[in-house]
Amino acid sequence: MAEVVFRDLAEHQGLGSRIVSSSAGTGEWHVGERADHRTIETLQRRGYDGSQHRAKQFTAASFADNDLVVALDRTHERILREWARDEDQVGKVILLLSFDRDADGMDVPDPYYADTAMFDAVLAMIETATRGLFRQLEPALRPSRTTPRTTPQN
Repeated sequence: MAEVVFRDLAEHQGLGSRIVSSSAGTGEWHVGERADHRTIETLQRRGYDGSQHRAKQFTAASFADNDLVVALDRTHERILREWARDEDQVGKVILLLSFDRDADGMDVPDPYYADTAMFDAVLAMIETATRGLFRQLEPALRPSRTTPRTTPQN
């Protein structure tokens, strides 16, 4: 959900070409599979397209390809930090809900064993936190607006 929401936000802000975003789990058990049909349906109800998502696995080597590694819960955050090879890589790992100052806790719950209402609630959490993350990143993504130099003419 988070990748789809973040990508959609970047596209709507005209910055989709300046951002590379991907989703990956810390385990290999679903590699290559589509997102759970309830996730896709939840995204569709809110106007997002999650149909192209395929599960991938994050590995220690993935740190080199990413400027920021966003974890959805503290368990994944801990795993990712353990995989980091140095302090620079550790510094790339951050929790998504840290970008939502009103979040009740730091973990995005896994709705897999829950009902549709929980999938909707998780998506709402992700949307709020993703907007906060985007607000932090946006200034660095926008092309600088410098005043054009002019030469006085006589």
